Amino acid sequence: MPIPALTNPPTSISEDADTTSPDSEDITDAESSDAAPVPEMGSDASDSADPPDDGHRRRRPWQRPTPPRLGLLIGLIMVAALAALIGLLGFRAYHAHQAAQLRALYLQVGRQGAVNLTTIDWHHADDDVQRILSSATGSFYDDFSQRSAPFVEVVKKVQSVSTGTVTVAGLESSTDNDAQVLVAVNVETTTSDAPQQTPRAWRMRVSVQKVGNDVKVSNVEFVP
Repeated sequence: MPIPALTNPPTSISEDADTTSPDSEDITDAESSDAAPVPEMGSDASDSADPPDDGHRRRRPWQRPTPPRLGLLIGLIMVAALAALIGLLGFRAYHAHQAAQLRALYLQVGRQGAVNLTTIDWHHADDDVQRILSSATGSFYDDFSQRSAPFVEVVKKVQSVSTGTVTVAGLESSTDNDAQVLVAVNVETTTSDAPQQTPRAWRMRVSVQKVGNDVKVSNVEFVP
């Protein structure tokens, strides 16, 4: 029996594969829309990722200071060192000045103490003795105050006039509180019985001591 001819040949497999159904197109579009967009080269996103300019960067602590700041720091250190040096030198100069003034005061009090002891006039012996006591302190004051009355009596009885003149004086030793002053004195003495006498040379070691803001005689020794 003869096979009837086919009027419409069947569609080929290749044509079926190329045909796309509507459902498959929707799925493809959905997948493409959900995917993240890839930034293009030269876009704004790449520009935002660039580091900031050097002018806007913050200086880190470990970075070395600039030359102007370094010079200012060195200048401040030099000024501080110079101020400290000036202060130290000023303090030493002030201390040396104070020490020199104290030594001069010691010497002056020692000289005046020797003059007071060797200058006694019977016309005003009480005042002369009081002058000695007002410049004395310690054991010397106690001892001389006990002997002052008999001493004045003898001076008035013989009508003695003594005048002491310091020829040389110097500090033997000194501290912040006391000193030893060596004094050489020429003493001229006259009495009613002997109006003319040969001057005598005395040497004294006068101890002086600070009493508050004053310096007074604390002891007297005759040195051969």
